[in-house]
Order: sequence, then structure tokens, then C-alpha cells
Amino acid sequence: MAKKILETNNINGKSHINENCPQVHQSSVVTGHGVSSADMISLQDVATEKVEIISQKMHRLPDEFLQQLKKNLRVILVGYSVPQNLEEFFHLHRLVHTRSDLDAKTLAHAHKVQLEILVAISTGIFAFLHPNISLSQTALVEVFVHKRCRNLTCQSQLPANDCTCGVCTQRKGFCNVCMCVACNKFDFQANTCRWIGCNPCSHWTHFDCAIRDGNIRMGPSEMLFVCRACSQASELLGWVKGVFQHCASAWEPDVLLRELDFVSRIFHASEDQRGQKLFCKCEDLKEKLKRGGIMHSKAASRDILMFFRELEQESPKRLENGEGGGAIAVAFNQIEVVLQDVLRKMEMVCDEKKRMYEKARLAVQDCDIEFLDNAKEVAELKRDMQERKLEIEELVKGARLKHAEADRFQLMSNEANREAEKHYLLFEKIKLQESTSSRTSQGESCGAERSGEDFDMLMYPKTHINLLNNGHPKAESLANEGQPFMKFL
Repeated sequence: MAKKILETNNINGKSHINENCPQVHQSSVVTGHGVSSADMISLQDVATEKVEIISQKMHRLPDEFLQQLKKNLRVILVGYSVPQNLEEFFHLHRLVHTRSDLDAKTLAHAHKVQLEILVAISTGIFAFLHPNISLSQTALVEVFVHKRCRNLTCQSQLPANDCTCGVCTQRKGFCNVCMCVACNKFDFQANTCRWIGCNPCSHWTHFDCAIRDGNIRMGPSEMLFVCRACSQASELLGWVKGVFQHCASAWEPDVLLRELDFVSRIFHASEDQRGQKLFCKCEDLKEKLKRGGIMHSKAASRDILMFFRELEQESPKRLENGEGGGAIAVAFNQIEVVLQDVLRKMEMVCDEKKRMYEKARLAVQDCDIEFLDNAKEVAELKRDMQERKLEIEELVKGARLKHAEADRFQLMSNEANREAEKHYLLFEKIKLQESTSSRTSQGESCGAERSGEDFDMLMYPKTHINLLNNGHPKAESLANEGQPFMKFL
């Protein structure tokens, strides 16, 4: 019969306490995140302080701080190979399990993260701290007080199936659906002879635990498995046959080789003829698989199944009674239920991962679009800056031209002012001459005539005066024709 159970993390299936462990190391203390020293808490504080005090502090702390605290404990639980982490876990475990105030009523008022940390310390299973796994407050409390299975893929109410056997009623946290009666552990193994089920009580035992504890032994006529829970015996040949008939076709070569080794170890001490034949057959197939590998794995599966059919033909009475067959079918139905539940939960996690991936992909796509838009905006701004730069250069050039033109007009204005000043001086000179002439006694009429001529001289064009002063003949002729007073000058 095959068995499948999920073990996320556990130390030998039980909680071990080391009284000599040192104090918790500084790695379990979270700092930063803008948290004051008064509100700062460590894993040791969670393990030792009163539930109400830690709960109040956690409600004031930011979520980043609490997630970092869980991450620190997860590092300790995952890193059992490091002696420091193992010692630190044992110390925290001892602190939690020596407390008497951690009952269901008190834990009902605890913070969710506080509960997850306490359950992880109590069980040694780091999956309770995983960000994608979230149990309800009630479920966490029930796991801590051993009212619910700590196996996250089982989560059966304890005692499972309302079992009243001594193991289920006396052993805290034990689940007969998924745990080994001998070691209290559960694991990922499925469709394998590694788990042996008891036909009368449906409890499970690891193959290795059964071999170690002597629960696999020779009976009056065949090899038997004696259940530790109910002390009832079940024959093993029918059990092994059922496992191979249901699972061998799906096994890879290495898995088939391992299962054949399990069967060889079971029947190597068999004294009945059928058990001895099965042992020899398994040894023969193991040698063939080691030599041929994958090329002979399918042939080996067919060979062992044919061997079981031949054994059935040798025992028609056993075949008619269906010894072991009905119990195996019932056990496999139970396994199917567990597997379906595991698959359902795995699909839920997978769907959540897909949603997270799609969300991240859309976020990246939005960032890419925003980046392209920003790049276009920057390019447009650069073009605008270039155009404005050209416009400014044109304006500066125009301003320089206007300035040069203004300078030119200023020169012309200065020249005109100088010409006007010359005219004014000439006019003053003429007035002075008039004044001097009026004092003479040589005739007022002559003076008046001269004054009129001088006035005409004042109004005479400047160019003609210049020509006359330079002795130009044209100016002389003009003077003789229309301005006779120019001769006087």
C-alpha cells in the first residue's frame, strides 16, 4: 500500500529539549524599520514574555518588522546543519514548552504573527512562517494545543477519525492519518513500500522504524507486520503485492530499484517458500536493473507483476479469500483522499503564484510603457529646447543689428547737431557784423541792404557756401546770378 504525507520540517518527529543550550543569539533580534527601542522585540521575548504584552507591542509594530522577525526564525529552522542555529532552536523550544500560561484561552488573544512564531517554535516546522501559507487564528491555536494535526496538508482534528487507541489518546499531537506510530514523523513519500499500514486499525509505520523495532517478523507460516498501536498482525506478501500492482507501472528505474530493496529486506529472513521465492526474485531484478538501467525498468515491472500472479495461482485458497486485498483497497481509498487534498492545496498555491506572476508581469509592462512615454517626453523637451535656443540666437542676432542701426542713427544725429551749431555760430557772426555796421555813419540804407544780404547768406544752402569757400566755379556763377551779396564775402 502506498502512503503520502507532507512533512514541511520537523526534528526527528518530536520536540527535543537541551537544558544546556546557550541564550538566543543576536541574529534573532530585529532592528531598524524606524522602531523605537522600547517597542523592539526579539524571538526570545516572544518565547518568554506574556502573551498580552507581546500582542500589544506587535499591534504597534510595522508589518515589515514582523515579517523580518518571522524570517529570522525561518532561517534558524531551515539551517539545522549549523550548530548555532540548532542550539538556538533548542533554547527557544525549551522556553516555550516550560511555560504554563500558553493555553487555548490565552492564545486566543495573541497576535497572528505571535501565534505563528509560537507554533513554529513548538513544532519545529518552518512552513507555518511561509508568506504564502496562512492558517486561521483558531487553527493555529488548535495546532499549538495538539487539537489539530501539525501536518499542513492533513490538518485533521485530533484524535483523527475519533480513534480511541492508546497511541492516539495519550500521544500529544499524533495523527493516525499521516504520522508514523513509531517516530511521529510524516514525509513526502507516496506510492511506496516505505510506509506499512495496519489492516485492522489503519495506523501507519515507516518501513525502517518497523525493521528497527522488530515489528516485521516471521509468523507461523509467513512474514508478518505487528502494529505497535493495536498489536494486531498483518501478512506482508499481500501488502507488497498490492503496492506493486497499483504503483509499479509509474515508478522510475531508481524508484523501482529502491522498492525492490525494501521487499528484499522484508523477506530476506522469510522461512516460507513464497517469501523465499519473492526474495530471490527481487535480488535477481535488482541485479538486472543495475546492469541495464532504464532499458530494463519496464521489463522488470512486468516481470515482478507476473511473478505475483504466479504466486496467486499457487495459492487458490488465498486468492478466493482475498486475504489482504480488501484491506489494501480500503487503505488505497484513504490514500486517494489524502492525495486529492494535497493536490487541491498545491493547485491553490500554484494559482496564487500565477496571480502574483501575472500581477508582476503587468507591473513591469506598465513600467516599460511609462518609460517609453517618459523617453518620448524627454525627446520632445530636447527638441523644444533646441528650437528655443535657435529662437534666442535669432533674437540676439536681431538685437545686435538693431543696436548697430541705433549707433548709426546716433552718429547721424551727432553730425546734424554739429551742422546746426555751425549755422548758429554763423548767424551770430552775421548779427555781430550788423551791429558793427549800424554804428558807422556811412549810410543807414547801405547798412540795411547789407543786413538783408547777410540774412540771405544765412539761408543760403550750406553746400553752396562750401563750394564758394573752396573756390568752385559753379558756386561762383550761382552767386553772380542770384546772390550778388556773395561777392562781398
